[in-house]
Amino acid sequence: MLRISEINYSVEGRPLFEEASAVIPEGHKVGLVGRNGAGKTTLFRIIRGELGLDAGEITLPSRAKIGGVAQEVPSSETSLIDTVLEADVERAALMREAETATDAGRIADIQARLVDIDAWTAEGRASSILKGLGFDDYDQSQPCSAYSGGWRMRVALAGVLFAQPDLLLLDEPTNYLDLEGALWLENYLAKYPHTVIIISHDRGLLNRAVGGILHLEDRKLTYYQGNYDQFAKMRAEKRAQQSAAAKKQQAHKAHMQAFVDRFKAKASKARQAQSRVKMLEKMQDIAIPISERTTPFHFPKPKGKLAPPMLELEKADLGYGEGAKILSGVNLRLDPDDRVAIVGANGQGKTTLVKSIAQRLPLMAGNRKAPGSLKIGYFSQDQLDELTAGETVLDHVTQKLPAGTPQHKARAAAAAMGFNFEKVETNVEKLSGGEKVRLLLGLMSVDKPHVLILDEPTSHLDIDSREALIYALNDFPGAVLLITHDVYLAEATADRLWLVNKGKAKRYDGDLRDYKKLVMAA
Repeated sequence: MLRISEINYSVEGRPLFEEASAVIPEGHKVGLVGRNGAGKTTLFRIIRGELGLDAGEITLPSRAKIGGVAQEVPSSETSLIDTVLEADVERAALMREAETATDAGRIADIQARLVDIDAWTAEGRASSILKGLGFDDYDQSQPCSAYSGGWRMRVALAGVLFAQPDLLLLDEPTNYLDLEGALWLENYLAKYPHTVIIISHDRGLLNRAVGGILHLEDRKLTYYQGNYDQFAKMRAEKRAQQSAAAKKQQAHKAHMQAFVDRFKAKASKARQAQSRVKMLEKMQDIAIPISERTTPFHFPKPKGKLAPPMLELEKADLGYGEGAKILSGVNLRLDPDDRVAIVGANGQGKTTLVKSIAQRLPLMAGNRKAPGSLKIGYFSQDQLDELTAGETVLDHVTQKLPAGTPQHKARAAAAAMGFNFEKVETNVEKLSGGEKVRLLLGLMSVDKPHVLILDEPTSHLDIDSREALIYALNDFPGAVLLITHDVYLAEATADRLWLVNKGKAKRYDGDLRDYKKLVMAA
Protein backbone atom coordinates (compact mmCIF):
# COMPACT_ATOMS: atom_id res chain seq x y z
CA MET A 1 0.00 0.00 0.00
CA LEU A 2 1.22 3.49 -0.91
CA ARG A 3 0.14 6.09 1.63
CA ILE A 4 0.50 9.81 0.89
CA SER A 5 -0.14 11.74 4.09
CA GLU A 6 -0.76 15.50 4.14
CA ILE A 7 2.20 16.37 1.94
CA ASN A 8 3.32 19.94 1.21
CA TYR A 9 5.79 20.80 -1.50
CA SER A 10 6.68 24.09 -3.21
CA VAL A 11 8.93 25.06 -6.10
CA GLU A 12 10.46 28.55 -5.82
CA GLY A 13 7.64 29.62 -3.53
CA ARG A 14 4.88 28.18 -5.76
CA PRO A 15 3.00 25.44 -3.91
CA LEU A 16 2.34 22.27 -5.89
CA PHE A 17 0.91 20.26 -2.96
CA GLU A 18 -0.86 21.52 0.15
CA GLU A 19 -1.99 18.95 2.73
CA ALA A 20 -2.45 16.45 -0.10
CA SER A 21 -3.32 12.89 0.89
CA ALA A 22 -4.21 9.63 -0.86
CA VAL A 23 -4.01 5.89 -0.35
CA ILE A 24 -3.27 3.50 -3.22
CA PRO A 25 -4.14 -0.10 -2.29
CA GLU A 26 -1.58 -2.77 -3.07
CA GLY A 27 -1.85 -4.26 -6.53
CA HIS A 28 -4.09 -1.51 -7.93
CA LYS A 29 -3.54 0.00 -11.36
CA VAL A 30 -3.99 3.78 -11.15
CA GLY A 31 -3.91 6.63 -13.64
CA LEU A 32 -2.46 9.92 -12.34
CA VAL A 33 -4.16 12.82 -14.13
CA GLY A 34 -4.21 16.59 -13.86
CA ARG A 35 -3.54 19.63 -15.98
CA ASN A 36 -0.05 20.19 -17.41
CA GLY A 37 2.27 21.76 -14.84
CA ALA A 38 0.16 20.65 -11.87
CA GLY A 39 3.00 18.51 -10.47
CA LYS A 40 2.38 14.93 -11.65
CA THR A 41 6.00 14.19 -12.58
CA THR A 42 7.13 15.99 -9.42
CA LEU A 43 4.98 13.61 -7.36
CA PHE A 44 6.77 10.67 -8.98
CA ARG A 45 10.13 12.18 -8.02
CA ILE A 46 8.93 12.67 -4.46
CA ILE A 47 7.74 9.05 -4.25
CA ARG A 48 11.14 7.86 -5.55
CA GLY A 49 12.88 9.93 -2.87
CA GLU A 50 14.58 12.27 -5.32
CA LEU A 51 12.90 15.34 -3.77
CA GLY A 52 12.36 16.13 -0.11
CA LEU A 53 8.95 17.21 1.19
CA ASP A 54 8.29 20.48 3.00
CA ALA A 55 5.88 18.58 5.27
CA GLY A 56 3.98 15.30 5.42
CA GLU A 57 5.21 11.86 4.49
CA ILE A 58 4.97 9.08 1.93
CA THR A 59 5.11 5.51 3.17
CA LEU A 60 5.47 2.14 1.46
CA PRO A 61 5.90 -1.39 2.81
CA SER A 62 9.46 -2.09 3.93
CA ARG A 63 11.75 -3.39 1.17
CA ALA A 64 9.25 -2.39 -1.52
CA LYS A 65 11.03 -1.83 -4.84
CA ILE A 66 10.11 1.23 -6.89
CA GLY A 67 10.74 1.24 -10.64
CA GLY A 68 10.24 3.60 -13.53
CA VAL A 69 11.64 4.71 -16.87
CA ALA A 70 13.71 7.73 -15.92
CA GLN A 71 15.78 7.94 -19.09
CA GLU A 72 16.65 5.97 -22.18
CA VAL A 73 19.10 3.09 -22.21
CA PRO A 74 22.64 4.33 -22.99
CA SER A 75 24.08 3.64 -26.43
CA SER A 76 26.21 0.62 -25.45
CA GLU A 77 27.45 -2.52 -27.15
CA THR A 78 25.34 -4.69 -24.81
CA SER A 79 22.60 -6.59 -26.65
CA LEU A 80 18.97 -5.66 -26.10
CA ILE A 81 18.16 -8.99 -24.42
CA ASP A 82 21.13 -8.72 -22.03
CA THR A 83 20.26 -5.10 -21.25
CA VAL A 84 16.77 -6.14 -20.21
CA LEU A 85 18.03 -9.13 -18.20
CA GLU A 86 20.41 -6.86 -16.28
CA ALA A 87 17.48 -4.65 -15.27
CA ASP A 88 16.56 -7.25 -12.63
CA VAL A 89 19.41 -6.21 -10.35
CA GLU A 90 18.95 -9.01 -7.83
CA ARG A 91 18.91 -11.76 -10.45
CA ALA A 92 21.92 -10.30 -12.27
CA ALA A 93 23.90 -10.08 -9.01
CA LEU A 94 22.98 -13.64 -7.99
CA MET A 95 23.92 -15.01 -11.42
CA ARG A 96 27.32 -13.34 -11.21
CA GLU A 97 27.89 -14.57 -7.68
CA ALA A 98 26.88 -18.11 -8.64
CA GLU A 99 29.83 -18.22 -11.06
CA THR A 100 32.41 -17.47 -8.33
CA ALA A 101 30.90 -18.72 -5.04
CA THR A 102 32.80 -21.57 -3.35
CA ASP A 103 31.03 -21.91 -0.01
CA ALA A 104 28.54 -24.80 -0.20
CA GLY A 105 26.03 -23.09 2.06
CA ARG A 106 26.12 -19.87 0.09
CA ILE A 107 25.81 -21.77 -3.20
CA ALA A 108 22.69 -23.50 -1.86
CA ASP A 109 21.21 -20.15 -0.75
CA ILE A 110 21.89 -18.62 -4.17
CA GLN A 111 20.29 -21.49 -6.04
CA ALA A 112 17.26 -21.46 -3.75
CA ARG A 113 16.79 -17.75 -4.26
CA LEU A 114 17.17 -18.08 -8.03
CA VAL A 115 14.39 -20.64 -7.99
CA ASP A 116 12.23 -18.34 -5.82
CA ILE A 117 12.53 -15.45 -8.31
CA ASP A 118 11.94 -17.72 -11.31
CA ALA A 119 15.39 -16.87 -12.68
CA TRP A 120 15.60 -19.76 -15.11
CA THR A 121 12.65 -18.54 -17.21
CA ALA A 122 14.04 -15.00 -17.26
CA GLU A 123 15.37 -15.01 -20.80
CA GLY A 124 12.04 -16.20 -22.20
CA ARG A 125 10.14 -13.55 -20.22
CA ALA A 126 12.53 -10.78 -21.29
CA SER A 127 12.28 -11.87 -24.92
CA SER A 128 8.49 -11.89 -24.77
CA ILE A 129 8.41 -8.31 -23.42
CA LEU A 130 10.84 -7.09 -26.08
CA LYS A 131 8.76 -8.77 -28.77
CA GLY A 132 5.61 -7.08 -27.46
CA LEU A 133 7.38 -3.72 -27.74
CA GLY A 134 8.39 -4.33 -31.34
CA PHE A 135 11.76 -6.15 -31.25
CA ASP A 136 12.04 -9.46 -33.11
CA ASP A 137 14.59 -12.19 -32.36
CA TYR A 138 17.22 -10.59 -34.59
CA ASP A 139 16.74 -7.16 -32.98
CA GLN A 140 17.13 -8.63 -29.49
CA SER A 141 20.62 -9.88 -30.29
CA GLN A 142 21.79 -6.49 -31.59
CA PRO A 143 23.66 -3.89 -29.47
CA CYS A 144 21.76 -0.91 -28.06
CA SER A 145 24.03 1.38 -30.09
CA ALA A 146 22.30 0.15 -33.26
CA TYR A 147 19.04 1.87 -32.27
CA SER A 148 17.85 5.48 -32.03
CA GLY A 149 16.83 7.19 -28.82
CA GLY A 150 13.13 6.45 -29.27
CA TRP A 151 13.78 2.73 -29.70
CA ARG A 152 16.15 2.70 -26.70
CA MET A 153 13.32 4.21 -24.64
CA ARG A 154 11.39 1.05 -25.50
CA VAL A 155 14.31 -1.03 -24.23
CA ALA A 156 14.27 0.98 -20.98
CA LEU A 157 10.55 0.30 -20.66
CA ALA A 158 11.12 -3.40 -21.34
CA GLY A 159 13.75 -3.46 -18.60
CA VAL A 160 11.55 -2.01 -15.89
CA LEU A 161 8.62 -4.27 -16.88
CA PHE A 162 10.93 -7.29 -16.69
CA ALA A 163 12.25 -6.25 -13.26
CA GLN A 164 8.66 -6.19 -11.94
CA PRO A 165 9.07 -3.61 -9.12
CA ASP A 166 6.47 -3.59 -6.35
CA LEU A 167 5.52 -0.05 -7.37
CA LEU A 168 5.80 0.71 -11.09
CA LEU A 169 5.76 4.41 -12.01
CA LEU A 170 5.27 5.14 -15.72
CA ASP A 171 5.32 8.69 -17.11
CA GLU A 172 3.64 8.88 -20.54
CA PRO A 173 4.79 5.37 -21.55
CA THR A 174 2.96 5.35 -24.90
CA ASN A 175 4.64 8.50 -26.22
CA TYR A 176 7.42 6.46 -27.81
CA LEU A 177 5.28 3.47 -28.82
CA ASP A 178 3.30 2.79 -31.97
CA LEU A 179 -0.35 1.72 -31.85
CA GLU A 180 0.69 -1.95 -31.78
CA GLY A 181 3.04 -1.39 -28.84
CA ALA A 182 0.39 0.65 -27.01
CA LEU A 183 -2.15 -2.16 -27.40
CA TRP A 184 0.36 -4.69 -26.08
CA LEU A 185 1.23 -2.45 -23.12
CA GLU A 186 -2.45 -2.03 -22.18
CA ASN A 187 -2.86 -5.78 -22.04
CA TYR A 188 0.40 -6.30 -20.13
CA LEU A 189 -0.34 -3.69 -17.48
CA ALA A 190 -3.83 -5.03 -16.87
CA LYS A 191 -2.19 -8.32 -15.83
CA TYR A 192 0.82 -6.83 -14.00
CA PRO A 193 1.04 -8.46 -10.54
CA HIS A 194 1.96 -5.37 -8.51
CA THR A 195 0.93 -1.73 -8.06
CA VAL A 196 1.13 0.57 -11.09
CA ILE A 197 0.71 4.35 -11.33
CA ILE A 198 0.61 5.81 -14.85
CA ILE A 199 0.81 9.43 -15.92
CA SER A 200 -0.89 9.46 -19.30
CA HIS A 201 -2.99 11.54 -21.66
CA ASP A 202 -3.98 8.40 -23.54
CA ARG A 203 -7.65 7.98 -22.73
CA GLY A 204 -7.77 4.47 -24.18
CA LEU A 205 -4.96 3.35 -21.88
CA LEU A 206 -6.66 4.96 -18.88
CA ASN A 207 -9.92 3.23 -19.74
CA ARG A 208 -8.60 -0.26 -20.32
CA ALA A 209 -5.50 -0.69 -18.16
CA VAL A 210 -6.40 1.00 -14.85
CA GLY A 211 -9.08 0.58 -12.21
CA GLY A 212 -8.58 3.86 -10.38
CA ILE A 213 -7.80 7.51 -11.10
CA LEU A 214 -5.69 9.73 -8.84
CA HIS A 215 -6.62 13.32 -9.70
CA LEU A 216 -4.25 16.18 -8.92
CA GLU A 217 -6.15 19.48 -8.85
CA ASP A 218 -5.89 22.64 -6.75
CA ARG A 219 -2.79 21.16 -5.02
CA LYS A 220 -4.88 18.28 -3.64
CA LEU A 221 -5.10 14.59 -4.51
CA THR A 222 -8.41 12.78 -4.89
CA TYR A 223 -8.70 9.06 -5.57
CA TYR A 224 -11.59 7.78 -7.69
CA GLN A 225 -12.49 4.12 -8.22
CA GLY A 226 -13.00 3.21 -11.87
CA ASN A 227 -11.43 4.03 -15.23
CA TYR A 228 -11.08 7.46 -16.84
CA ASP A 229 -14.59 7.62 -18.31
CA GLN A 230 -16.08 6.76 -14.92
CA PHE A 231 -13.86 9.38 -13.27
CA ALA A 232 -14.95 12.01 -15.78
CA LYS A 233 -18.60 11.26 -15.05
CA MET A 234 -18.12 11.37 -11.25
CA ARG A 235 -16.13 14.59 -11.53
CA ALA A 236 -18.86 16.24 -13.61
CA GLU A 237 -21.47 15.19 -11.06
CA LYS A 238 -19.32 16.54 -8.22
CA ARG A 239 -18.95 19.88 -9.99
CA ALA A 240 -22.68 20.08 -10.58
CA GLN A 241 -23.29 19.48 -6.86
CA GLN A 242 -20.70 22.13 -5.93
CA SER A 243 -22.28 24.58 -8.34
CA ALA A 244 -25.75 23.99 -6.87
CA ALA A 245 -24.41 24.32 -3.31
CA ALA A 246 -22.56 27.50 -4.21
CA LYS A 247 -25.71 29.05 -5.71
CA LYS A 248 -27.69 28.12 -2.60
CA GLN A 249 -25.02 29.61 -0.36
CA GLN A 250 -24.90 32.83 -2.38
CA ALA A 251 -28.67 33.18 -2.13
CA HIS A 252 -28.46 32.69 1.66
CA LYS A 253 -25.67 35.27 1.93
CA ALA A 254 -27.64 37.73 -0.18
CA HIS A 255 -30.66 37.27 2.09
CA MET A 256 -28.58 37.96 5.22
CA GLN A 257 -26.84 40.93 3.62
CA ALA A 258 -30.23 42.41 2.70
CA PHE A 259 -31.28 42.08 6.36
CA VAL A 260 -28.10 43.82 7.51
CA ASP A 261 -28.50 46.63 4.97
CA ARG A 262 -32.12 47.13 5.94
CA PHE A 263 -31.91 47.04 9.73
CA LYS A 264 -28.36 47.97 10.79
CA ALA A 265 -29.46 51.56 11.46
CA LYS A 266 -32.40 50.52 13.65
CA ALA A 267 -31.55 50.20 17.34
CA SER A 268 -34.15 47.43 17.87
CA LYS A 269 -32.60 45.29 15.14
CA ALA A 270 -28.94 46.29 15.53
CA ARG A 271 -27.95 43.22 17.58
CA GLN A 272 -29.55 40.85 15.06
CA ALA A 273 -27.95 42.73 12.18
CA GLN A 274 -24.53 42.55 13.84
CA SER A 275 -24.99 38.81 14.38
CA ARG A 276 -25.61 38.33 10.67
CA VAL A 277 -22.54 40.40 9.82
CA LYS A 278 -20.44 37.99 11.88
CA MET A 279 -22.10 35.01 10.18
CA LEU A 280 -21.30 36.49 6.77
CA GLU A 281 -17.66 37.00 7.78
CA LYS A 282 -17.33 33.39 8.91
CA MET A 283 -19.12 31.86 5.96
CA GLN A 284 -16.51 30.41 3.60
CA ASP A 285 -17.29 30.41 -0.09
CA ILE A 286 -17.82 26.98 -1.62
CA ALA A 287 -15.08 26.68 -4.19
CA ILE A 288 -16.06 25.59 -7.69
CA PRO A 289 -13.01 24.31 -9.57
CA ILE A 290 -12.37 26.31 -12.72
CA SER A 291 -12.85 24.10 -15.76
CA GLU A 292 -9.66 23.21 -17.62
CA ARG A 293 -10.76 25.14 -20.64
CA THR A 294 -9.27 24.16 -23.97
CA THR A 295 -9.57 26.33 -27.05
CA PRO A 296 -11.25 24.26 -29.77
CA PHE A 297 -9.33 23.21 -32.86
CA HIS A 298 -10.85 24.23 -36.16
CA PHE A 299 -10.17 22.90 -39.65
CA PRO A 300 -11.94 25.09 -42.23
CA LYS A 301 -14.07 23.71 -45.02
CA PRO A 302 -11.89 22.79 -48.04
CA LYS A 303 -11.67 25.30 -50.86
CA GLY A 304 -13.69 23.79 -53.71
CA LYS A 305 -15.25 20.34 -54.00
CA LEU A 306 -13.36 17.50 -55.69
CA ALA A 307 -14.88 14.41 -57.27
CA PRO A 308 -13.82 10.92 -56.23
CA PRO A 309 -11.28 9.47 -56.49
CA MET A 310 -9.45 12.47 -55.06
CA LEU A 311 -6.06 10.80 -55.04
CA GLU A 312 -4.67 7.46 -56.24
CA LEU A 313 -1.39 5.59 -56.04
CA GLU A 314 -0.93 3.01 -58.80
CA LYS A 315 1.78 0.34 -58.67
CA ALA A 316 3.86 2.79 -56.64
CA ASP A 317 7.26 2.00 -55.16
CA LEU A 318 8.09 4.23 -52.22
CA GLY A 319 11.34 4.90 -50.42
CA TYR A 320 14.44 7.03 -50.20
CA GLY A 321 16.37 6.19 -53.33
CA GLU A 322 18.39 3.33 -54.76
CA GLY A 323 18.81 0.55 -52.22
CA ALA A 324 16.30 2.12 -49.80
CA LYS A 325 12.94 1.00 -51.16
CA ILE A 326 10.46 0.69 -48.28
CA LEU A 327 7.13 -0.16 -49.98
CA SER A 328 6.43 -1.69 -53.38
CA GLY A 329 3.43 -2.11 -55.65
CA VAL A 330 1.17 0.22 -53.65
CA ASN A 331 -2.38 0.59 -55.01
CA LEU A 332 -4.49 2.87 -52.81
CA ARG A 333 -7.31 5.31 -53.39
CA LEU A 334 -8.49 8.24 -51.28
CA ASP A 335 -11.99 9.73 -51.63
CA PRO A 336 -13.17 13.14 -50.35
CA ASP A 337 -14.91 11.81 -47.24
CA ASP A 338 -12.47 9.03 -46.26
CA ARG A 339 -11.33 8.75 -42.62
CA VAL A 340 -8.37 6.39 -42.58
CA ALA A 341 -6.14 5.24 -39.72
CA ILE A 342 -2.86 3.84 -41.02
CA VAL A 343 -1.71 0.93 -38.87
CA GLY A 344 1.43 -1.19 -38.78
CA ALA A 345 4.44 -1.48 -36.48
CA ASN A 346 7.03 1.29 -36.34
CA GLY A 347 9.63 0.99 -39.07
CA GLN A 348 7.27 -0.64 -41.58
CA GLY A 349 6.79 2.50 -43.68
CA LYS A 350 3.70 4.40 -42.47
CA THR A 351 5.47 7.77 -42.53
CA THR A 352 7.06 6.91 -45.90
CA LEU A 353 3.55 6.33 -47.27
CA VAL A 354 2.06 9.62 -46.09
CA LYS A 355 5.13 11.62 -47.14
CA SER A 356 4.77 10.16 -50.64
CA ILE A 357 1.05 11.00 -50.71
CA ALA A 358 1.83 14.56 -49.59
CA GLN A 359 4.59 14.84 -52.26
CA ARG A 360 7.25 15.38 -49.63
CA LEU A 361 8.92 12.29 -51.03
CA PRO A 362 9.04 11.50 -54.78
CA LEU A 363 7.80 8.13 -56.00
CA MET A 364 10.50 5.66 -57.00
CA ALA A 365 8.13 4.04 -59.52
CA GLY A 366 4.45 4.02 -60.44
CA ASN A 367 1.94 6.85 -60.56
CA ARG A 368 0.33 9.35 -58.23
CA LYS A 369 -2.92 10.69 -59.68
CA ALA A 370 -4.55 13.80 -58.24
CA PRO A 371 -6.13 17.01 -59.60
CA GLY A 372 -3.90 20.06 -59.66
CA SER A 373 -6.28 21.90 -57.32
CA LEU A 374 -5.87 19.30 -54.54
CA LYS A 375 -4.55 20.86 -51.33
CA ILE A 376 -3.03 18.69 -48.61
CA GLY A 377 -2.38 19.74 -45.02
CA TYR A 378 0.51 17.76 -43.52
CA PHE A 379 1.51 17.52 -39.85
CA SER A 380 4.34 15.52 -38.33
CA GLN A 381 5.97 15.68 -34.89
CA ASP A 382 9.26 16.32 -36.67
CA GLN A 383 7.92 19.73 -37.70
CA LEU A 384 8.19 20.94 -34.10
CA ASP A 385 11.90 21.41 -34.80
CA GLU A 386 11.17 23.36 -38.00
CA LEU A 387 9.64 26.35 -36.20
CA THR A 388 12.03 29.29 -36.41
CA ALA A 389 13.63 30.15 -33.08
CA GLY A 390 13.61 33.84 -32.30
CA GLU A 391 10.36 34.44 -34.18
CA THR A 392 7.00 34.85 -32.49
CA VAL A 393 3.71 33.08 -33.02
CA LEU A 394 2.50 36.17 -34.86
CA ASP A 395 5.56 36.11 -37.14
CA HIS A 396 4.78 32.52 -38.18
CA VAL A 397 1.09 33.24 -38.75
CA THR A 398 1.84 36.40 -40.76
CA GLN A 399 4.28 34.54 -43.01
CA LYS A 400 1.66 31.91 -43.76
CA LEU A 401 -1.06 34.41 -44.70
CA PRO A 402 -1.17 36.20 -48.07
CA ALA A 403 1.29 39.06 -48.40
CA GLY A 404 -0.13 42.36 -47.21
CA THR A 405 -2.61 40.84 -44.75
CA PRO A 406 -3.35 43.53 -42.11
CA GLN A 407 -1.89 42.80 -38.70
CA HIS A 408 -5.30 42.81 -37.00
CA LYS A 409 -6.37 39.97 -39.29
CA ALA A 410 -3.17 38.05 -38.56
CA ARG A 411 -3.85 38.45 -34.84
CA ALA A 412 -7.42 37.27 -35.35
CA ALA A 413 -6.12 34.19 -37.19
CA ALA A 414 -3.70 33.47 -34.34
CA ALA A 415 -6.50 33.89 -31.80
CA ALA A 416 -8.58 31.33 -33.71
CA MET A 417 -5.66 28.92 -33.34
CA GLY A 418 -5.75 29.40 -29.55
CA PHE A 419 -3.18 32.16 -28.99
CA ASN A 420 -4.43 35.15 -27.01
CA PHE A 421 -3.11 38.72 -27.04
CA GLU A 422 -0.12 37.89 -24.80
CA LYS A 423 0.78 34.47 -26.25
CA VAL A 424 0.83 35.73 -29.82
CA GLU A 425 3.99 37.74 -29.04
CA THR A 426 5.78 34.72 -27.52
CA ASN A 427 8.87 33.36 -29.26
CA VAL A 428 8.10 29.86 -30.53
CA GLU A 429 11.00 28.23 -28.65
CA LYS A 430 9.27 29.23 -25.40
CA LEU A 431 6.01 27.47 -26.29
CA SER A 432 5.12 24.16 -24.69
CA GLY A 433 4.99 21.05 -26.84
CA GLY A 434 1.20 21.23 -26.93
CA GLU A 435 1.25 24.89 -27.98
CA LYS A 436 3.68 24.10 -30.81
CA VAL A 437 1.34 21.35 -32.03
CA ARG A 438 -1.58 23.78 -31.91
CA LEU A 439 0.39 26.36 -33.91
CA LEU A 440 1.46 23.85 -36.57
CA LEU A 441 -2.07 22.49 -36.95
CA GLY A 442 -3.32 26.05 -37.32
CA LEU A 443 -0.70 26.95 -39.93
CA MET A 444 -1.49 23.73 -41.80
CA SER A 445 -5.14 24.78 -42.05
CA VAL A 446 -4.64 28.26 -43.47
CA ASP A 447 -4.79 27.00 -47.08
CA LYS A 448 -8.11 25.18 -46.44
CA PRO A 449 -6.81 21.73 -47.48
CA HIS A 450 -8.97 18.93 -48.88
CA VAL A 451 -6.92 16.29 -47.01
CA LEU A 452 -5.48 16.38 -43.51
CA ILE A 453 -2.50 14.08 -42.96
CA LEU A 454 -1.65 13.81 -39.26
CA ASP A 455 1.40 11.78 -38.25
CA GLU A 456 1.32 11.30 -34.45
CA PRO A 457 -0.42 14.60 -33.61
CA THR A 458 -1.20 13.84 -29.95
CA SER A 459 2.13 13.14 -28.23
CA HIS A 460 2.24 16.63 -26.68
CA LEU A 461 -1.51 17.12 -26.18
CA ASP A 462 -3.34 16.65 -22.87
CA ILE A 463 -6.61 14.72 -22.61
CA ASP A 464 -8.84 17.78 -23.06
CA SER A 465 -6.90 18.89 -26.15
CA ARG A 466 -7.10 15.38 -27.62
CA GLU A 467 -10.85 15.46 -27.09
CA ALA A 468 -11.00 18.85 -28.84
CA LEU A 469 -8.99 17.43 -31.75
CA ILE A 470 -11.46 14.55 -32.09
CA TYR A 471 -14.39 16.99 -32.32
CA ALA A 472 -12.55 19.08 -34.94
CA LEU A 473 -11.64 16.07 -37.10
CA ASN A 474 -15.19 14.75 -36.97
CA ASP A 475 -16.50 18.18 -38.02
CA PHE A 476 -14.02 18.49 -40.89
CA PRO A 477 -15.80 17.75 -44.21
CA GLY A 478 -12.66 16.63 -46.06
CA ALA A 479 -10.54 13.47 -45.94
CA VAL A 480 -8.29 12.47 -43.03
CA LEU A 481 -5.22 10.21 -42.98
CA LEU A 482 -4.10 9.48 -39.44
CA ILE A 483 -1.06 7.77 -37.95
CA THR A 484 -1.39 7.53 -34.17
CA HIS A 485 -0.54 5.40 -31.15
CA ASP A 486 -3.66 6.80 -29.43
CA VAL A 487 -6.22 4.02 -29.80
CA TYR A 488 -9.04 6.22 -28.49
CA LEU A 489 -8.34 8.89 -31.12
CA ALA A 490 -8.23 6.31 -33.91
CA GLU A 491 -11.46 4.65 -32.77
CA ALA A 492 -13.24 8.00 -32.51
CA THR A 493 -12.25 9.39 -35.91
CA ALA A 494 -11.41 6.62 -38.41
CA ASP A 495 -13.89 4.42 -40.26
CA ARG A 496 -11.39 2.37 -42.26
CA LEU A 497 -7.82 1.14 -41.98
CA TRP A 498 -4.80 0.87 -44.21
CA LEU A 499 -2.23 -1.72 -43.12
CA VAL A 500 1.47 -1.16 -43.77
CA ASN A 501 3.43 -4.34 -43.24
CA LYS A 502 6.27 -6.37 -44.81
CA GLY A 503 6.92 -3.93 -47.65
CA LYS A 504 3.25 -3.57 -48.63
CA ALA A 505 0.50 -1.03 -48.00
CA LYS A 506 -3.11 -2.01 -48.57
CA ARG A 507 -6.66 -1.64 -47.29
CA TYR A 508 -7.37 -3.73 -44.21
CA ASP A 509 -10.72 -5.52 -44.31
CA GLY A 510 -11.81 -5.06 -40.74
CA ASP A 511 -12.09 -2.45 -38.02
CA LEU A 512 -9.82 -1.55 -35.10
CA ARG A 513 -11.40 -4.25 -32.95
CA ASP A 514 -10.40 -6.85 -35.53
CA TYR A 515 -6.94 -5.37 -35.81
CA LYS A 516 -6.47 -5.43 -32.02
CA LYS A 517 -7.24 -9.15 -32.02
CA LEU A 518 -4.72 -9.64 -34.82
CA VAL A 519 -2.01 -7.75 -32.89
CA MET A 520 -2.63 -9.58 -29.62
CA ALA A 521 -2.66 -12.96 -31.36
CA ALA A 522 0.72 -12.35 -33.02
